[in-house]
Amino acid sequence: MLTPRIREFTLAAADGTALPAFTAGAHVNVDTPGGATRSYSLTGDPRRRDRYVIAVAREADGRGGSASLVDGAEPGDHLRISPPVNTFPLHRAARYLLVAGGVGITPLRAMYHDLVRRGADVRLLYLTRTPGDTAYRDELAADEAVRLHHSAHAGRLDLWPYLAEPDDDARIYCCGPPSLMDEVHALTMHWRPSRVHFEDFAGVSGTDGTSEPFRALWRPTGQVVDVPATATLLQALRDTGVEVPSSCESGTCGTCRLHRHGGEAEHRDLVLEPHERERYLMPCVSRAPGGATIEVGPVAQAQ
Repeated sequence: MLTPRIREFTLAAADGTALPAFTAGAHVNVDTPGGATRSYSLTGDPRRRDRYVIAVAREADGRGGSASLVDGAEPGDHLRISPPVNTFPLHRAARYLLVAGGVGITPLRAMYHDLVRRGADVRLLYLTRTPGDTAYRDELAADEAVRLHHSAHAGRLDLWPYLAEPDDDARIYCCGPPSLMDEVHALTMHWRPSRVHFEDFAGVSGTDGTSEPFRALWRPTGQVVDVPATATLLQALRDTGVEVPSSCESGTCGTCRLHRHGGEAEHRDLVLEPHERERYLMPCVSRAPGGATIEVGPVAQAQ
């Protein structure tokens, strides 16, 4: 236990072989003991091929994935995980500013140590509520390039001095609770979008105020399904008897991926790469334009 709420896990291949390589910022999907699949950033050293390290915050008001892992997994247990995927990669820059909030330190810790090893110009801001809530506190406090800030004692940190002047030679990486990422996004509106990067495993909504009703044609049977503005495509398919496997239902794990055979999609997920969006759709959050019809089917059928 790194903190009363955050538990660190070291994962190794069951057969003792080398694990697939990864780069700082990568994550793996983990099938938790409770059956849910969740995405966790790799916080360890990318040079090591004998282990992956993740740190998981137990979310008391979540849907059970993190609690299942923190409470239910023990040394020696077997967990099924995906190969590493990096949708939050480090890009070349003259300077780096890393902004972490809470357990959002996990990808940024790997990035920070990787950049330090390269001799890069890097600064890390690590914001938590109290010292006791701060994973890897002793390790990071020893470094002059790291600023630890605890809001319970010092109030909210004013980020404007760090973000006021846009710098095309710099890159900003941010991971943390939605409130922190929203603040960094608002304070960097005058930056080039390509210089500011966010990692968000909290997920998105498929039924926000911009949602409109549409129709879906389920290709295997030709059935047309009406999707109201208040429901996701995944829910609508299930309501008509079409079973689609799912886990996070927030656009972050990729479990419910469907093949898109026709029609325009409004992609809202955090999983698909740009080239994949031409063929696939995440029905837990993504939709079609209001009044349109989209044709979908299981991925296995397309293969």
